[in-house]
Parts: sequence; C-alpha cells; structure tokens
Amino acid sequence: MKNKLYIVFILLFVFALKIKAQTSSSNTTTMYKVPVIVYKGDSIPCITLRTVYVYPELHFKNKRQRRYYNKLVRDVKKTLPIAKEVNRAVIETYEYLMTLPDEKARNQHIKLVEKGLKEQYTPRMKKLTFAQGKLLIKLVNRECNQSSFQLVKAFMGPFKAGFYQTFAALFGASLKKEYHPEDEDKLTERVVTLVENGQL
Repeated sequence: MKNKLYIVFILLFVFALKIKAQTSSSNTTTMYKVPVIVYKGDSIPCITLRTVYVYPELHFKNKRQRRYYNKLVRDVKKTLPIAKEVNRAVIETYEYLMTLPDEKARNQHIKLVEKGLKEQYTPRMKKLTFAQGKLLIKLVNRECNQSSFQLVKAFMGPFKAGFYQTFAALFGASLKKEYHPEDEDKLTERVVTLVENGQL
C-alpha cells in the first residue's frame, strides 16, 4: 500500500512539473515574423534597426540653462507636429491646384483652403505662447524648405503675405525668419532629431 501511494505521489509530482514547464514556456515565448534572406540554403533573419542618434552629453552652467533646454524640448514637442501638418497641407494643396483647369478655380480653392486652415488652426494657435509661435515659424521653414512668408506669398499673393508679415512684426516676430541647423538653431536641431526618432 505504501509503494502504491509513493508511486502515485511521484506521478502527481512529475505531472505537476510537466504542466508548470508547459505554462512557463508558453508564457515567455513570443514569436515575430521577420523578413529573411536565403544564403546557401540557410534562412537568415533580416532586421532593419532604427537609427540611434548619439550626441555628446549636455553640460549646463546653471539652472537657467537647464530650464531653457527643458522648455525647448517641451516647445518642440508641441510645435513640430503642427509644422509637419503644414508641410503635408502645402504639398496636398499644391498637387490639387495643379489638377484645376484655370486661375479662377485655383483662386476659389485657395480661399476654401484658407478658410479651412483658419477654422482648424486658430484655436490651436491661440494656445501657443509667443516663444512657441516664433519656434513654429522656424520649424515650418525647416519642414517646407521655404519661409512662412514665401508660402503665404506663393498661395495667397504678395498683398496678403505683406499683411501677415506686418501683423507678425507688431508682435516682434517675422514670417521671413529662417532655420539654420548648423548655426543659431543647432540645439533646436538636436532636440528635433531626437524627438522625431522617439529618443526624447
């Protein structure tokens, strides 16, 4: 009788270990489908890794510089998506304008686009600080390879471009401001690159 109980106990113990092994292995195994390259009959996984940007560590002389950098990161995260949206809107508008038959149809479409942009972006622009607005002007230049003044002039004409430039100048800003990643905007370019890559 003792032998039978001993054998039953051992069988239950082995059975419990087997179940535990199966559940633990099924919980930790994750499968991914990846492209492969076949080389001499052997399948080799081919994975493209994201570029990782490495910059020298920043050293701040004081708390003021650190606050400036933290504010720049926050402002870039807020304004960069808007600059990218502007770039997409410019490309889409230009491509659509090229399909229209005449100048009258183009002017009508530009008026509709201007109205739509005002409705869509005015509430968002009102939430930006003055510094964020100036940064946005530079980031639009970065994304579109043209200043905001040139974009307004190309789509809405020189009169409206001059009007908006004068309006911006009243607040100490300029639609003609350009982005210089190798010079005055070097730190901004670093932050933008890291934000775009998901490293910040």
